[in-house]
Amino acid sequence: MNNQDYTATILVDAGAEKAYNAIKDFRAWWSEEIEGPTDKLNEVFFYHYKDIHLCKMKLIEMNKNKKLVYHVLENEFNFTQDKTEWVDTRLVFEITNEDGKTKVKFTHQGLVPEHECYEVCNDAWTGYITNNLYKLVTDGQGEPIQKTKMDLMPN
Repeated sequence: MNNQDYTATILVDAGAEKAYNAIKDFRAWWSEEIEGPTDKLNEVFFYHYKDIHLCKMKLIEMNKNKKLVYHVLENEFNFTQDKTEWVDTRLVFEITNEDGKTKVKFTHQGLVPEHECYEVCNDAWTGYITNNLYKLVTDGQGEPIQKTKMDLMPN
């Protein structure tokens, strides 16, 4: 049986260290709506996009300039029957050298076509990895989801 996990790959003219550091900076390529450290082993961070998507992730593996693995501890979608589809899945970033360039392979282990969110999540991850993360690594500037004005208002 073929592996059905979602995967995206980018090839960049940058070193492995630059790619590794960019990946860990989720606020610079995924969303500014993240609370907590995304770059510290065994630490948990919280992501939310309005009331559409909420999740907690933990960095569970770091192999400097080679691999990062995040475990989804909690998840909630407002657009699926099973709100917790991502729970116990993993975001795996593998960094290798390919023909003098740096290859970043992203696999969302457990995000499979059978999931209700697959099509939406596939489109979202493809944009985050092949556009936002790619631009952060190559140009030093990603295009993360911006904080909303409501989030910037004082309590």
